[in-house]
Amino acid sequence: MRAYGIALLPAMVGALLASVAHAGDSAPSRPRYADLRYDENWSVLAGQGDEAPEDFFDPVKYIPLDASGSSWLSFGAQVRERIELWNNSNFGAPPGQGHDDTFLLSRMLFHADLHVTPWLRVFAQGKSSLSTDRHLPGGKRKSDVDQIDLQNGFLDVTFPEALGVRLTLRGGRQEIAFGAQRLVSPLDWSNTRRTFDGGSAILSFKSWQATGFWVRPVPVNRYSFNDWGPKDSFYGVYATGLLGDTGMRSDLYWLGLGRHDASFNGTSGFENRQTLGGRIFGPLPGTPLDLDVEGAYQLGEVGSGDVNAFMVASQLGWWFETVPISPRFFVGFDWASGDESPGGDVETFNQLFPLSHQYYGWIDAIGRQNAIDAQTGVVLRPFPATTTTLTGHFFWRADNQDALYSASGAVSRAGSSGSSSWLGAELDLLVRYQFDVHLALMAGYSHFFTGDYLRTSGRGRDIDFGYWVFQYTF
Repeated sequence: MRAYGIALLPAMVGALLASVAHAGDSAPSRPRYADLRYDENWSVLAGQGDEAPEDFFDPVKYIPLDASGSSWLSFGAQVRERIELWNNSNFGAPPGQGHDDTFLLSRMLFHADLHVTPWLRVFAQGKSSLSTDRHLPGGKRKSDVDQIDLQNGFLDVTFPEALGVRLTLRGGRQEIAFGAQRLVSPLDWSNTRRTFDGGSAILSFKSWQATGFWVRPVPVNRYSFNDWGPKDSFYGVYATGLLGDTGMRSDLYWLGLGRHDASFNGTSGFENRQTLGGRIFGPLPGTPLDLDVEGAYQLGEVGSGDVNAFMVASQLGWWFETVPISPRFFVGFDWASGDESPGGDVETFNQLFPLSHQYYGWIDAIGRQNAIDAQTGVVLRPFPATTTTLTGHFFWRADNQDALYSASGAVSRAGSSGSSSWLGAELDLLVRYQFDVHLALMAGYSHFFTGDYLRTSGRGRDIDFGYWVFQYTF
């Protein structure tokens, strides 16, 4: 077997939310680089004056445009290079094609953030995503190449706070991430990242924030300007906040999807699907444990068939903070429903716009549709600024009459092609070294052990996947 190197998913280079200070007279904290770059607020640098900058890039992170500092401009960028190495991609199917390859994915993101007043803001972010030749089935994927395009481009109007409530209206092209990103994510692992065109309203009150939105997914056109999908729509409300005085947090959401030309296990047509769900997460009071539990139910129609689908996801962790290398052990269990019989009503869960591989394995062979995943693992911190994660997944089909779906939601194997529910197991080793606030180096290796269903329904070879990542952010 070919020797492969390793790399960790450039999981978010900074914190998911940059720290934005609105508390009392305390000094505002310096923001971290965020996955959604528009979450960063660099106005905290206004107090630097003539002092030497803390960071080399500070002069371009906050550029005052008037004497009061209420109008200002910020610039930022990120460069990522990822080498991928594959052996037996897609389980060696179809036969007669090459399934071993090594190729390079390159991506650059660059943005400008203009605050005209405290109430008016324009954010624009461009991207360029490129790939060397990919000699695997399907060649270069749409998620690999987007020569140059607009990733974010929106106008924010923020109204003055009243009765403890603040409202921001946003219109234009925008990335969206909700909660743990199990169902809605910009998908940073993708070389092109996901984005939408439309509008949203963000309402903040006390310890809660609610976002209402109506958007259209923006498909990738590799060598021309991306435009929204003229048929599909995505809308809903997502709220998150503190769960009483427990110290835990809760998410509540309703997500609506209107999609033409949908197909699930023999039922096709227009998909009108509503997802109702909730999540509880955080440290369990009075214990060294942390918990993340999420559940969602889907109803609606696909063609003439009714939708009745669900998913549950969970993880329980135990972090030994004071022990050498600070291990955190975790176990989890995920279930996404499948369809009991071809045609008619639809019981296959639709994973919407997910960050699938973080939860169902880095090889992306399994998606959150007709799938059961039992997982266990450990996170170690053997050296300063170094994190090592080892995860084991055990996969089954939720229903033997439904298909195997990949992380993209595409059908990998038809439901009628095998009777076994056992898909196999995946082992993921992920390593990340944060050299400094700007530079992250990652390495990873994954192996998929094929199970009975894959071996009896067609080619079912074990998969090896390795990768190295260099990522620089400012």
